[in-house]
Amino acid sequence: MNKTELIEAIANETGIAKKDIDATLKSFINVVSDTLQKKDKVQLIGFGTFETTERAARTGRNPASGEPLKIAASTLVKFKAGAALKEKVNTKPAKAAKKAKKK
Repeated sequence: MNKTELIEAIANETGIAKKDIDATLKSFINVVSDTLQKKDKVQLIGFGTFETTERAARTGRNPASGEPLKIAASTLVKFKAGAALKEKVNTKPAKAAKKAKKK
C-alpha cells in the first residue's frame, strides 16, 4: 500500500475528506520525524514504538573490488511493533477464516 492508497482507505473507513486525511498524515509524519530528530521516541500503545539508535563508524569492504572503505557513524530509526499489532498481523483475516470454515 502506498500513501495514496492509505489516504483513500482511511477516507473510506472514516468518511473524512481525502484532503483532510492527507494534511493529517503529513502532520503525523512531520511530528514523528521532528521528535526522532531530537532523539526522543514516539510510543503509540497497541501499535508500536519509533525510536532512534546510534550506529558507530566502521570499516567495510567494496563488494566489487574488495577494497576497504570507511562507513560513517549514523543514526538509525527503529520500529518495534506493539502487542496488539503483532496479534492482528498473526491472526487470519475474517474473510479468509469464513472461507476456511465452509470447506
